[in-house]
Amino acid sequence: MALPLLWLGAAALSAIAANELVEDRKKQQAKRFTQYRPQTLEDLAPHESPIATYPTDVFSTDQHVKPEIGAIVCCGIVGVLDHTGIWLGDNAVAELDGNGLIKPVSSQRFIEERSGKQIFIACDSLAQPLVSEVAANNAAQQLFQYRDYHVLDNNCHQFVWQCFNQKSAVITTFRQLNNNIAHFFNRKIYWDVVDLA
Repeated sequence: MALPLLWLGAAALSAIAANELVEDRKKQQAKRFTQYRPQTLEDLAPHESPIATYPTDVFSTDQHVKPEIGAIVCCGIVGVLDHTGIWLGDNAVAELDGNGLIKPVSSQRFIEERSGKQIFIACDSLAQPLVSEVAANNAAQQLFQYRDYHVLDNNCHQFVWQCFNQKSAVITTFRQLNNNIAHFFNRKIYWDVVDLA
C-alpha cells in the first residue's frame, strides 16, 4: 500500500520540478532580449553559470537560428549526453565519430543515429551564433583523419575545443566545453535550434 503512495509522491515531485525548469527557461529567454548588446561574462552575477540554456528536445525552444561556418552545433544522445561538431557550411558538420574518424556529415546524418530530434547551435544573448573561421579551417583540415577515440579523454567535445585551441588541456564533458567556449568568446551561451530551412 505504501509503495503506490511513494510512486504518486515521486510523480508529483517530478511534475513540479519539470514545471520549474520550464518556467526558468521561459525567464531566461524573456530576459535574453532586454539588452541591446550581448551579455558578457562580466554581466554575470557571482556563481551564475555562463550557460543560460542547455540544448534539450524536452522543452520547446522558440528561437531558431541560421547556422554559420565555424559555429558549434550539438544534438542529444539518449536524453543524457550531447554530441558536438563544427558547422562547415553547405549543410555539413565536421564530427569525431566513435570509431575515431573525423568526417563531414549532413545535418540529417548528424542526428540520424542519435536520439536527438533537433540540432542546436551555440549563440549569444542576441541569438548570434558564436563562430570562428579558424575553428572551421582547423576542423576541415582534419577531415578523414583518425584519432585515438576515447569516450572520456578524446571525445567529440575535445575535438571541437581543439579546433578552437589546439594546445588545450583535455576536456571530457559538454559542460567543460561550454565553459571554455563562454570564456573564449566572453559571452553567455544560449543553445538555440538550428534553422535548416
